[in-house]
Amino acid sequence: MFIGPVFTREAAVTPRRSKFYTYRTVYVAALFLLMCTAWLVMAGTQIIRNVGDMARFGAVLFQILAPIQLSLVIFFAAFSSASAVALEKDKKTLILLLMTRLNNSELVLGKMLASLLNVLVLILAALPLFTAIVLFGGVSPSQIIYVFLVTFVTAIAAGSLGSTLALWREKTFQTLSLTALSIVFWLGFCEAIAAGALTWLIGDMPLGMAPDTLATALSPIRAVLEAARPFPTLSIELGALGNPIWLYLVIACGTTLALNGLSIALVRVWNPSREARRDFGPKAETQESIWGAEHDLAQKPGKPAAESDESRRSEHVDARTRKMQSNHRQVWDNPVLWRETQTWAYGRKVIIIRVVYMLLVAAAAAALHQLILSNAAKSVVDQMGAIIPDAAQALTPLYLVSMVIVNALAVTSITNERDGRSLDILLVTDLTPREFIFGKLMGVLWVTKEMVIAPLLLTFYLWWQDGMNTENLVFLSLGLAVMYLFVTTLGIHCGMIYASSRVAIGVSLGTVFFLFLGVITCILLMISFSDSFHFQLFPFLGFIAGGGLGLYVAIGHRNPSPAIATAAFVVPLATFYAITTLLLNKNLEVFLVTAFSYGFTTFAMLIPAIYEFDVEMGRTSGQDDS
Repeated sequence: MFIGPVFTREAAVTPRRSKFYTYRTVYVAALFLLMCTAWLVMAGTQIIRNVGDMARFGAVLFQILAPIQLSLVIFFAAFSSASAVALEKDKKTLILLLMTRLNNSELVLGKMLASLLNVLVLILAALPLFTAIVLFGGVSPSQIIYVFLVTFVTAIAAGSLGSTLALWREKTFQTLSLTALSIVFWLGFCEAIAAGALTWLIGDMPLGMAPDTLATALSPIRAVLEAARPFPTLSIELGALGNPIWLYLVIACGTTLALNGLSIALVRVWNPSREARRDFGPKAETQESIWGAEHDLAQKPGKPAAESDESRRSEHVDARTRKMQSNHRQVWDNPVLWRETQTWAYGRKVIIIRVVYMLLVAAAAAALHQLILSNAAKSVVDQMGAIIPDAAQALTPLYLVSMVIVNALAVTSITNERDGRSLDILLVTDLTPREFIFGKLMGVLWVTKEMVIAPLLLTFYLWWQDGMNTENLVFLSLGLAVMYLFVTTLGIHCGMIYASSRVAIGVSLGTVFFLFLGVITCILLMISFSDSFHFQLFPFLGFIAGGGLGLYVAIGHRNPSPAIATAAFVVPLATFYAITTLLLNKNLEVFLVTAFSYGFTTFAMLIPAIYEFDVEMGRTSGQDDS
């Protein structure tokens, strides 16, 4: 086969795992639960009079589920392929694959498609459920075909992006961060085109298209929303293509081919990296020089062999002592914190991530400044009925990507220690659990200080320009501080309780993403089907219970405790209450509930960790841990 034995093996082994069936069952059940929740929200607050009401329900439900599925697909496809390749690098097995008879295309395409196998199966598993929406009315089979074509092609493109970045970069944190930043830049660039903010850069639109049409041809979110509409709003202006959705499919396929072609051409240039090559070069030269010096000393005439050996050892000891004294650096009382903050523990190329992130901050600041100049940000303050302020369109993606980067560094700070076999050494030293946990926690926040401070500065700038009042500034800043501490602790917690690095990274990042997506989904359901936010607790009980169960399975089932179990089920309920009070414009209650629930969850994960080294090392139960 053209894609090689890597994918063939994965396709043969994956159906033998029980998780393969569990994932798609849970995924379809979650979508069905969303459908039932939407129906209960509409049926409990409105009177369904005729077939037209049913058709409107089907159309709105389809327009909600389609972008939710696409968001999940983009996240899972990109990070699944990126983490799969990064895991091969961490375990030093990618070099072994490069030494086999696999050619470049078999290695790149096989690994990328093998990592996307679960994602593609989830898309196919959801197809019958989406087809059932046609029974409500308001949705045609052609819409479903368009939506799934866009979703499928986007999954391949996102997976190719993650695979290419993983093959290029050496560290797992660098790969995950650049993947998240690239996706945000991709979507943000398209939104800037739609807003007409980049006409000075790209000049006249290609083929005479309007900005909205070009943005739809480039953005997967806009393409799937256009495909989900019963009557597309964009004009037919693309000639033979006739539809911007087809143009998006062509561009996405071309991007996929370009990314994979680049990876196939340069996979053996990028790997092994220069850092891996340096591990061999200086050591080999040092060893050779030592043997040469020993040979020269042994050949000196007139000196006995024993005296020569003794003098040789003393000269080596003196030279080593002089070198250590000249390069000596004072290590702090907490060596973990010293290493995290005073050395390049995550590679020197972390500077690239900081530069890319600051470019994203600059783009968000420009968008926010434009909203302020047009008085869009200021007008939101006096609009009691406004659900999502215009300023949130510029700041919310920045908040999300900063939390994802902080969480990615936190979880990889533990998984890299385990994969590098250094965690075993740390466990037998005199390091206390508090020194290790707080060293990692404060070290992660220090390395990602730009990701934490920049969103707060933009929030302060919005307040300074009268875009929000002082009370909201205080609530938002303190709430962000609580959430940054939560995502950092969550990453360290997942890294400690999961022996598999890929599972730990997936659970940690997936929890952050699902919490964010769950909030957006609840808001969309509430706004789309009802304006009576007081009476929507009962329809959302199943959604809340499912979220609590999922959170408990993610963070609590491997080391169960009453505090973690309580936190897992309190967080979804508190989040729902915070959403309803936010829509009712009760900001103080939103802050208090959010700070208490996520702060309690943070301490529930942190306190057991600082009292004992409860780290999953992947040992079987039959082995002696002593």
